Amino acid sequence: MVKHVDRTFAGRPLKLESGRLAKQAAGACLLQFGETVVLATATVSDNISTLPFFPLTVEYREKAYAAGKIPGGFLKREGRPSDEEILSARVTDRSIRPLFPEGFKNEVQVFIYVLSADQENDADVLGVTAASAALHMSKVPWNGPIAAVRVGRVEGAWILNPTFQQLEFSDWTWSSLAPRIRLSWSRGARSSSRRPRS
Repeated sequence: MVKHVDRTFAGRPLKLESGRLAKQAAGACLLQFGETVVLATATVSDNISTLPFFPLTVEYREKAYAAGKIPGGFLKREGRPSDEEILSARVTDRSIRPLFPEGFKNEVQVFIYVLSADQENDADVLGVTAASAALHMSKVPWNGPIAAVRVGRVEGAWILNPTFQQLEFSDWTWSSLAPRIRLSWSRGARSSSRRPRS
């Protein structure tokens, strides 16, 4: 059964869908923000792992086809994940790992694929939200959901999930996770004030 949630967020359509793709996964969420589409899937093993740690794997991939490009020339295939993909996977991992119960040892895999990139909206924060929704729909014991947002400041005005063009003019960018701030990362230009003002 296909389920939809449609909202307007930061002046652009935000759509979450489940039940159409990745039906064999424990949980799957197709998230669309603007024209950027991200698919997150979550699977869990029925067997308890004998490893001395919680075996959580998070994979984030942005293939060239998402932007309508086909690799050519000498390198015709996309190999290992890029540095940006690895960092996006780490942000997702660091965001969701503390929300699993203590002592849970079943292997969990979360895969995030960027299916379409509109060259306006960055998919990394969308991947965190989609992974959270996929885990929340699955049978995995998890203390979520969470959401991620990027905040930029352009000419003194705060903008939620700024586009790539707005980020070029942003003197300060901050990303965070809700409902409580679990992880935040930021970048900024040199400013005369000690802290950003609203």
